[in-house]
Amino acid sequence: MPTGLGLESGCTAAQLRRFIKSRPYVPMHELRRRFELNGGADDVTPIATSTGIVFLGLPDRESQFVAELVRQGDVGLEICRDPSAPMVVGVFAMKPISRQ
Repeated sequence: MPTGLGLESGCTAAQLRRFIKSRPYVPMHELRRRFELNGGADDVTPIATSTGIVFLGLPDRESQFVAELVRQGDVGLEICRDPSAPMVVGVFAMKPISRQ
């Protein structure tokens, strides 16, 4: 949503969390498309997890949102290990979303 007012495009952490938790599995390309996270085909951001560094194909800001959701135990990561670098190919909810 570029508006010319200096606002960043993309999504908020809450929007990202809600979208991931509303589905059993979300491939990375669907997150990019849903939130219009356009970038180069080779854009990746390293994030630290309890098992080491993995690479997300999202911009840095949104990758940090996902990293925080992983640290909180809200989402899990599906990792592709071919090639040898651990690349995230999708995410999934670890806890059901609470309905009030």
